[in-house]
Amino acid sequence: MLTAPERKDFAVTRFGVVMSSLEGDPREAWGVLNPGGVRSPDGALHLFPRLIAEGNFSRIGHVRVRFEGETPVGVERLGMALEPREPYEVGPSGGGVEDARVVYVPAIKCYLMTYTAFVPYEPRVAIAVSTDLQVWRRLGLVHFEATSDGPDLNLSSNKDAAFFPEVIRDPSGVPSLGMLHRPTTRVHFRSCGSSVTAPPSGEEMLERIWISYVPIDAVLADIARLTRVRRHERVMASVEPWEVQKIGAGAPPVRLPYGWVLPYHAVSVLNGQIRYCMGIAILDLDRPSHVLYRTPHPILEPQAEYERNGLVNNVVFPTASDLRPDRLLDVYYGAADHVIAAARITLPNQLPTREFE
Repeated sequence: MLTAPERKDFAVTRFGVVMSSLEGDPREAWGVLNPGGVRSPDGALHLFPRLIAEGNFSRIGHVRVRFEGETPVGVERLGMALEPREPYEVGPSGGGVEDARVVYVPAIKCYLMTYTAFVPYEPRVAIAVSTDLQVWRRLGLVHFEATSDGPDLNLSSNKDAAFFPEVIRDPSGVPSLGMLHRPTTRVHFRSCGSSVTAPPSGEEMLERIWISYVPIDAVLADIARLTRVRRHERVMASVEPWEVQKIGAGAPPVRLPYGWVLPYHAVSVLNGQIRYCMGIAILDLDRPSHVLYRTPHPILEPQAEYERNGLVNNVVFPTASDLRPDRLLDVYYGAADHVIAAARITLPNQLPTREFE
């Protein structure tokens, strides 16, 4: 194991690679990465990794993590969770379903998966649900309710979506399920007959973390309402140099007494190379659009060989976490876009009030 430099808070220990491509399987030829993850009722930890076939064609697989004691050491493959098949997942030049985030939501008694669907020309957020982690029912693409004083988020590409696992309140106090997401400024032109339109641009559409809500009563009446979100709020923008290119939600938020703990990723350029790192933000329990604390420096950055060299070099991309006893948070992440690795974070026992030394 590798341990990060000594810090006052958020000490990190690497476990190393827990999943790599299966030799001879063409569905994994280009790598396995960016898994969603959740515990089942029997205590097993399930991951839902992105599997990349040649040509960058992605599926979402299903594996169970193998442990030695409390240490993750490998996986058992259980099959496929989702393969591209819907019009919003495939197109003339390919397609894909990828980068799942998974939570169990007791209020609706099912598992909720958000994933990126590669609609022709642009990535969009889609949702699927399951009661057993085996069979997933697609609900479709997320639709963002229009507002009178903000951009139309339906005109933007979108990625990195993750739901809170519990009911929270929207800005009006309505009990709701909240979804973090990241509209993107990258221009993905959408053909509309003979005309072509482009997503909005400008400062208000910089690649930052947003939150949108759907009333829990609406979801209980019709689970398909999960795809129709409203009351959009900006949560986090890039602040520090290691975040300068963009930031996005990582693993779904985890509730602790002092706030929602959100692992997130941020992108910068170092020595001419793109670099993905992980930080931690703590969001207010009652108003999760309010950031109480964020790490001023990355707590996990590409240092190990498997993080520095791969399909895309210098990438640490967290997408799943597993809260253990004594405030230990195991994070599963895509490393250099070719393998899945894990690391253990020691969370503070109270809300941090200072930077690490």
